[in-house]
Amino acid sequence: MNIQEIKKRLQTIHDETDEWFQKLLHDERKGVQRLVQLWYKQKEEEKRERERFLHMLQYEQALYDKGIRYIAGVDEVGRGPLAGPVVAAAVILPQDVFLPHLDDSKKLSETKREQLFSVIQQTALAIGIGIVSAHEIDELNIYEATKKAMMQAVHALAIAPEHLLIDAMHIPLSIPQTSIIKGDAHSVSIAASSIIAKVTRDRMMKQLGEKYPQYGFEKHMGYGTKEHLQAIERYGVIEEHRRSFAPIRERLKRGK
Repeated sequence: MNIQEIKKRLQTIHDETDEWFQKLLHDERKGVQRLVQLWYKQKEEEKRERERFLHMLQYEQALYDKGIRYIAGVDEVGRGPLAGPVVAAAVILPQDVFLPHLDDSKKLSETKREQLFSVIQQTALAIGIGIVSAHEIDELNIYEATKKAMMQAVHALAIAPEHLLIDAMHIPLSIPQTSIIKGDAHSVSIAASSIIAKVTRDRMMKQLGEKYPQYGFEKHMGYGTKEHLQAIERYGVIEEHRRSFAPIRERLKRGK
């Protein structure tokens, strides 16, 4: 076999005790030995990733061990921006799930988030989304608006959850729940919900950017960047701005 054929077949080998692989170890061609070393490196990386994932599964596993099957991770995105909604997601994953590279959405590139968003949609048993507008945020305050979005997300699930794992929050529902500090980095269910919420909100803000191109929402997602603040000064406040947030409130005092 030539190098390209060997490279292709190596992708199908998962155990070093494979008879063909063992023969490959004695192939003296430098290109072949380089492929063998790359194979070992890849398997080591896969092992570390699986161990990391299992560590992130500890909260879910403790509940599975008690006979609880449907566990929903709940997270939100968009508390801090000056514009746009706060978006929450609730995700129930299957018990035997393995999602390589799943992590807190803030640690992932946009490309990786989009990839995992698709994988989670295909894999999850149920996904719920909650969206609370800028107007409602002004009426309720951001903390209460966040809770409302989370409750909407839970209620939107097609399967009733038996337990909620929530990122640093408690919501007024009768469902048993566990609040986990930095939960999106310590629970696979919360990490999955953080990605669903983040990608959903980012897509909404990109649409807002098309509607109001002068504000650059597709770049800063509504956060108070220098570019955004300058746009507010130049073009004024729009409906999607949160009037209860200081920079917007101060701008309104000086006139639209």
